[in-house]
Amino acid sequence: QVQLVESGGGLVQAGDSLRLSCVDSGRAFSTYSMGWFRQAPGKEREFVGAITWSDRRTKYADSVKGRFSISRDNAKNTVYLQMNSLKSEDTAVYYCAAGPRFFTTQAPDYWGQGTQVTVSS
Repeated sequence: QVQLVESGGGLVQAGDSLRLSCVDSGRAFSTYSMGWFRQAPGKEREFVGAITWSDRRTKYADSVKGRFSISRDNAKNTVYLQMNSLKSEDTAVYYCAAGPRFFTTQAPDYWGQGTQVTVSS
C-alpha cells in the first residue's frame, strides 16, 4: 500500500528556493513513477513534473521548466522537488503523486495530503 507524506512547504520570498520531500511510508515506492501536482486557489490541479523509478527520466510542465527539478532516493523511499527562482504564481498546495503508469499518463493512482507553498512578492 502506497502512503505518501509530503513535507517542506512554507512561506518564502520571490526568488528564493525551497525543497519539498515526499516519503512513501507504505514502502511500495521503488516500483512506481513519482511526481508532483499543485493547486492554486480557485484553479484546477495541474501537473508539475514526474520521474520514473528505474532510469530516473524526468519531465516538467512548461511553467516550471528550468526552475524546478525532481529527484528520488529509492533507498529512502523519498522523492524531492527542488524549486528555485520562486515566483508568486508558484503559490499553491503541492501534492505528491505516484503510480505505475504515472510518467506516461500523468494520471496517478496515489496522492499525498498536500503541503502549502506561499511565495510573497
